[in-house]
Amino acid sequence: MHHIRQVVDQDFTAVNDFIIEQLQSRVEMVENIGHYIIDAGGKRLRPMLTLLSAGAIGAQQRDQVRLAAVIEFIHTATLLHDDVVDLSELRRGRPTANAEFGNAPSVLVGDFLYSRAFQVLVDIGSLPLMGLLAGTTNTVAEGEVLQLARAGNADTDEATYYDVIRSKTAVLFAAACSGAAIVGEASTYRDTLYDYGMNLGIAFQLVDDILDYEGDPKETGKNIGDDLAEGKPTLPLIYLLREGSDAEKVMVRHAIEHKSADNLEQILAAVQSSGALQYCRDAAARYSENAIAAARTLPESSYRNAMITLSQDALGRRS
Repeated sequence: MHHIRQVVDQDFTAVNDFIIEQLQSRVEMVENIGHYIIDAGGKRLRPMLTLLSAGAIGAQQRDQVRLAAVIEFIHTATLLHDDVVDLSELRRGRPTANAEFGNAPSVLVGDFLYSRAFQVLVDIGSLPLMGLLAGTTNTVAEGEVLQLARAGNADTDEATYYDVIRSKTAVLFAAACSGAAIVGEASTYRDTLYDYGMNLGIAFQLVDDILDYEGDPKETGKNIGDDLAEGKPTLPLIYLLREGSDAEKVMVRHAIEHKSADNLEQILAAVQSSGALQYCRDAAARYSENAIAAARTLPESSYRNAMITLSQDALGRRS
């Protein structure tokens, strides 16, 4: 990611500075938890997409920096809430905020970040942008609820899986990109950037779900099989339930319905030998190609080229 980030390095520094400024609160715990999760690192992928999109359409300005920070606040708030819902104890290789500070403070600081994001949006003063981000935040929440409702349901089909990942993950990628066109008053590019972000977001989540079954915890910052233990019927398991042997189907169905990783080693072996991961890689590659095709319609620039490279690199990432 470093070589891609260099393309927007100056604005990226400005985004980080603005985020730190906006974390200020008269309540010490708000700042402590906010800094804890923001300082944990991460790729800052979503705000970087805003900056790359702005550069690709020639719309770099102060409001793009503020929009990038808004996108990161919304994403971070979602992570805080997700970790509480999923009872997660590890993210990016260290204890989650809820493990460190407790569930209630994590939820409330997540609420603070959501509200701070919309305070910044009011300062930007674009009604279409507020509409986009309000709708996006609502869709993300719906996606998380849908995922929660389907947890433990071994009859979840592929269409529902894609509905979940579009809503909970890809729609924020799409908003990060298309929002840059709104702020830059370049409506001609709004749909193109939305398509780019949506397809990249789906590819990104597919790779995430692959890494849950073959990633290195030292690189991913999360434990192998976490999704299985939470009863999440992600695409590798949906494929195995459709294409696996009768014994494998029974084993996977039991694991999902009981939210159990007791047979993790056997399920890992089945996922890896069944072709499930290759099936997911092929799907991720298709969405990556869709993102690249959208990016290629943008004017030639280092920003556009970085967006294409990002789509290609997403397939081979290990964290």
